[in-house]
Amino acid sequence: MKWNKSVMAAAAAAGAMCMVLAGCGGAPASSGGAATSSGGKVEITYIHRLPDKSGMTSVEQIVSRWNKENPNIQVKSIHFNGNASDLIKKLETDVKAGNAPDLAQAGYAEIPELFTKGVLEDVTSEAAPYQKDFAAGTYDLMTIGGKTFGLPQDTGPLVYYYNKAEFDKLGIEVPKTRDELISSAKKAAEQGKYIMSFQADEAGNMLSGLAGASGPWYQVVNDAWKVDTETAGSKAVADVYQQLLDGKAATTNPRWDPSFDASLQKGELIGTIGAAWEAPLLMDSMGDKGKGDWRVAQVGDWFGNGEKTGPDGGSGVVALKGIKHKAEAMKFLDWFNTQIEDLTSQGLVVAATTGTAKTPASWSEFYGGQDVMAEFATANSHLGNFSYIPGFSAVGTAMKEKAADVAAGKAKAESIFEAAQTASVDTLKDYGLSVAQ
Repeated sequence: MKWNKSVMAAAAAAGAMCMVLAGCGGAPASSGGAATSSGGKVEITYIHRLPDKSGMTSVEQIVSRWNKENPNIQVKSIHFNGNASDLIKKLETDVKAGNAPDLAQAGYAEIPELFTKGVLEDVTSEAAPYQKDFAAGTYDLMTIGGKTFGLPQDTGPLVYYYNKAEFDKLGIEVPKTRDELISSAKKAAEQGKYIMSFQADEAGNMLSGLAGASGPWYQVVNDAWKVDTETAGSKAVADVYQQLLDGKAATTNPRWDPSFDASLQKGELIGTIGAAWEAPLLMDSMGDKGKGDWRVAQVGDWFGNGEKTGPDGGSGVVALKGIKHKAEAMKFLDWFNTQIEDLTSQGLVVAATTGTAKTPASWSEFYGGQDVMAEFATANSHLGNFSYIPGFSAVGTAMKEKAADVAAGKAKAESIFEAAQTASVDTLKDYGLSVAQ
């Protein structure tokens, strides 16, 4: 969703954001983190949190290639090792201090918050020539109120992972509808197998993505935010999970708890929804167990959303206040974000449409020779129009807390979306933004 100018003005007027958005200015021209020119050479700094693990083409290697080919636009990459939330806090602090880098990786859900806090720089005209290089939906996520603040890097469409060998033994196929899902899940559970998981610690991302595939939660009406997290899509998602939980036909291990990996390794969990970026993580979780048996499929019309799926993660690279060489920065960024093979090695599902991502050999081996990247590209094309509000992380936290109660049988699944409604309204008001009643 693109915010209109009046909403941007409302955000600017909020007292907490005055120092940057209401005419108090951004970083001074002499800031240490801003790009500088010397003898025609431009220097740009880029901070990121990509994995840079062994076997990957590192960001430093990619940037070094750029620097050799572009002596007049030199880029320094900085790897941030902390949590994503810590990087967001650092960027806000650095902008206020006038020593921010020029470019920074940011999750799509984090960009509205950075915008509201006055951390971002408008690069609409400088980014426009490169819009054609990226999927429309992802480019829109870099745009607020008709202004663009960077370029998209990767996506996280939700897909379905399943153990085909185990499905064949049970005589079931990948469910295409809600009824098929519930029926097959109960049939599998009778044999001690589970084709779905309820992951309380991923509720903020996964459930918002699944529900959001059926329509947005957040819209702007007459200069105020209209919030509705209890949409028909949300109710459908809640109903499906409640039926699975009531029928004891889904695991309840938290995604990032060792018990989740154990359920995979034991062959109990044989199907699960996950983001595209989880493909290599599931491989790591199982090691050699299940190698060649697993596949990736589309989520299907399980939740009344047709061919649509929703986002779970994904990020872009934004321009920060104080940047001096916007055109050169966008030129580099377009080049960097279209290095498909290199970024794929980092485990990313790239947003660029300038080429075809090749499925890494190790992935192909694990997923039975399947062209996994092609399946992810299909999921990308099915992404629904979902966007976020400033401070969405607080909404995600509220959803996770309520989902833990649901997993423990202390609450119903629909209460997760009720918690999202309350948290969304409270968060917007905390930011000093108007909420439509």
